[in-house]
Amino acid sequence: MGKIIVANIMSLDGKYEGPGRNVMALPMDGAFDKFNLEHIEEAKVVLLGGNSYRFFGSFWPAMADNPEATPTNRKFSQIYNQVQKIAVSTNLAETDFPEAWRTTSRIISKDIYSQITQLKQETKGDIVIFASHVMWNDLLKHGLIDELHFVVGNVVLGEKATPILQEAIAYDDPQLKLELQSAKACADSNNFELQYVVKFS
Repeated sequence: MGKIIVANIMSLDGKYEGPGRNVMALPMDGAFDKFNLEHIEEAKVVLLGGNSYRFFGSFWPAMADNPEATPTNRKFSQIYNQVQKIAVSTNLAETDFPEAWRTTSRIISKDIYSQITQLKQETKGDIVIFASHVMWNDLLKHGLIDELHFVVGNVVLGEKATPILQEAIAYDDPQLKLELQSAKACADSNNFELQYVVKFS
């Protein structure tokens, strides 16, 4: 059975993006690129929200052969072009698929929770979510997220920024518990990495 792993970056004050939905306010450095590469190397499936699929689909396919991209990002793009991608969306169509992703993409638009449950049952390995903040928060609320892997950056984005978690989780919540799996500094970076296992009662 597969497990769904969220792989995101956040600020020191727990924000997903800066004021005005500015994701570039976060320190997405070489260590973050390596973090993403490590996750996609283990992924059997990449699960995305519709907006994230469109954004990544307009950027990543061409990076595979871009001589100006870093080796890490070229390798990430090469794997991304080959791995199965599933978009959870009611307004995405197959005509939105970039050419390089056309044969490795599909859409889930109805019976989402039952289809995600079935995907977990059928997948032998990791199902990784990059970005897709609204989608994975909803899946977390419905008990479908297995692990949260965060790169924590050395920035504080303030109250006008977007919180990474949409709902509070108390330390003594009887229904939901975040169990720390690992915490480590990122090499050659001021960022660090946290991994939590999500436990549901």
